[in-house]
Amino acid sequence: MRLVPGWLWVVAALSGVLQVLCFPIAGPVPAWRAAFCWVALTPLLWALTQKNRQGKGLTASESATLGYLCGFCWYLGNCYWIYQTMYLYGGLDKPIAAGILILFCLYLGLYHALFAGMFGAVRSCFGTQIALLLSPLVWVAVELARARITGFPWDPLGMAQIDNTALTRLAPITGVYGLSFIIALVNALWLLRIQVRERRHTRLLLTVAGVVLIVSYVVGVRKIATRQNERTDATATLLQQNLEVGAAAKGPEPSTQELLDSFSYLSRYPGTKVYLGNPGKRTPQVTFAPKAGPQDADLIVWPESPAPFQEDDPQFRAALSQLAQQAHAPVIVGNIFLQQTSSDSRGYSMFNSAAFVTPQGEFAGRYNKMHLVPFGEYVPFKGLFFFAQSLLHEVGTFEPGTSRTLFAVNGHRYGTFICYESIFGDEVREFVRDGADVLINISNDGWYGDTSAPWQHLNMVRMRAIENHRWVLRATNTGVTASIDPYGRVMESAARHERTSIRVGFGYEHDVTFYTAHGDWFAWLCAVVAVVAFGWSLRMRDAVN
Repeated sequence: MRLVPGWLWVVAALSGVLQVLCFPIAGPVPAWRAAFCWVALTPLLWALTQKNRQGKGLTASESATLGYLCGFCWYLGNCYWIYQTMYLYGGLDKPIAAGILILFCLYLGLYHALFAGMFGAVRSCFGTQIALLLSPLVWVAVELARARITGFPWDPLGMAQIDNTALTRLAPITGVYGLSFIIALVNALWLLRIQVRERRHTRLLLTVAGVVLIVSYVVGVRKIATRQNERTDATATLLQQNLEVGAAAKGPEPSTQELLDSFSYLSRYPGTKVYLGNPGKRTPQVTFAPKAGPQDADLIVWPESPAPFQEDDPQFRAALSQLAQQAHAPVIVGNIFLQQTSSDSRGYSMFNSAAFVTPQGEFAGRYNKMHLVPFGEYVPFKGLFFFAQSLLHEVGTFEPGTSRTLFAVNGHRYGTFICYESIFGDEVREFVRDGADVLINISNDGWYGDTSAPWQHLNMVRMRAIENHRWVLRATNTGVTASIDPYGRVMESAARHERTSIRVGFGYEHDVTFYTAHGDWFAWLCAVVAVVAFGWSLRMRDAVN
């Protein structure tokens, strides 16, 4: 790679830094930083269009190395929280935690290398202009690969514009990938040189065409969906347990009965403080006068948490049944489910689950988490990563669930997805396609501490609400507990690092968006075009050679 000029490495690294800036770093991302996404890819694209030390265009391999550096920088800045998770909550030594973060960045940085390598191959065959025009398609194709191959589609580029109310109207049709496409396209257009033969009315026609495109877009997004204040015809009590996890948990551990008593009380007597919006932004916090008696709700949700709750524990079942009967409301609660089996040396299989208790106190349903967290809920390639076993001290080794379950009561259906599953839009939509009229997200974001991850995670849950036009009720151990309307707006939320509960309003929706019905069709379309262009460029290169 000595043929690549040194200043191109600097430009590629700069692109990685700009991509970091447009996402949350230690809290919600301000609008001025989110705007960096419109130029974040431009330095990388510009570097890929330059020449090497021999005065020739960069080869596909030379382009890939520049993309690799860019990707490494992006993952290092965007996912730095892995280090803290590994050493503070996973109990690993700091050097080992740092080593895992570096290996993580080196591994996932390959996707940026893939993008740059495909760009270089297409450029060598079709020229710079065509490569720039095709780059948004290639970018989306690589984002799809991140979700389908590695299973870590954390922060796709389109997520940077989660607060752009005009752009997010594409999400119910294309999913987040449509937003990524638009952002990548704008980045490419900064470098695109369109040569048009000058005629008498050329400039006038181009101006008119530009105005027509802008007006068509504005009218089009208004036709897609008209934002309005969503009607709330039901209430839910969302519990935030605020339990420390892993090595951060110090001091005497409360008993199971003490935890059940505390959480049952919060379920009937919600906290008196609530934010009217995202708690990390300058949103007002309302303080209510405490009620004399318990407050009723149509639903009670307990989060995924490190509390030692097992579904077959009689103490746990009795407490939840009593709570549901007293509140006359269904309860969704995160817990561990053990299933006897002879196929495991332990004699049982363990699942990270959400249990459903009817208002009559019956345990009537269960959803077993299908998409587990690598190194958090299971260790891939155990022989290679033997040192990561201590990460499982708190959560054990889980088995993935095999089917999605809807919880039905009083004519309404609830689709519940657990923690990490929220980053997979094509999977969450399955709950809505199966008939869920409200979505529940239970999570334990305590593993992330005061890093960017809780806010990044919240934004991805907000995108799921937009894509499917559903309310999302989010209960976390200590993350961002909130109600999110079908347009992705955080309506009410709890302060972080407090044991509390909030009573929120929500509504039931019954429409099915195009994305819900058809999934990642747009991303697959981009992938097909990108692969055909890449394959054709390789064929042409072989023909020339």
